[in-house]
Amino acid sequence: MSSDPPHVTLRDRQSRDMPVLTRWLTDPGAEWRRWDAPYFHADTTTQTMQAYVAHLAGSPPDPDEQVIDVGGECVGMVNRSEEPPEGGGWWDLGILIYDPRHWGGGVGTRALGRWVADTFIWTDAHVVTVTTWGGNERMIRAARRVGFRECMRVRGARVVNGRRFDSVRLDLLRDEWEAGAGR
Repeated sequence: MSSDPPHVTLRDRQSRDMPVLTRWLTDPGAEWRRWDAPYFHADTTTQTMQAYVAHLAGSPPDPDEQVIDVGGECVGMVNRSEEPPEGGGWWDLGILIYDPRHWGGGVGTRALGRWVADTFIWTDAHVVTVTTWGGNERMIRAARRVGFRECMRVRGARVVNGRRFDSVRLDLLRDEWEAGAGR
């Protein structure tokens, strides 16, 4: 018996999300940290996340950051930033689902697809990219399902738990998206 996939929406951060975000972002043992840039030193990541939570708590919602909402619950966030030079049409996207209960069921793929659509609607993006490491196979699969294709691989660039992994970047052009890539 299969269940319907969860309804995934992207929305502005709300004050009710802060306890969830604070818990997940500041927990140094959170499972998501094993997958999101685990090659950075854990102490640095913890300090960065604590500063980020303080920033979120003290600032209004940002259109370049959205909460991933599943059934009214904040389960992660997406973000985007324009690569220099400004106005060049290249935006890099990020996605992070904190709670492992929401991994492997298509939440990330649906959230990334919605984020790509939103980025092409609200920005001048000609191309969007996602960057990860070779050990994060779920991220690579989700990006490919949405229509991204690999555009760069730096072999052996990242060390995770004493093993070398490639740095991987995938891209998707506006024309490909509008032609139905991944949909």
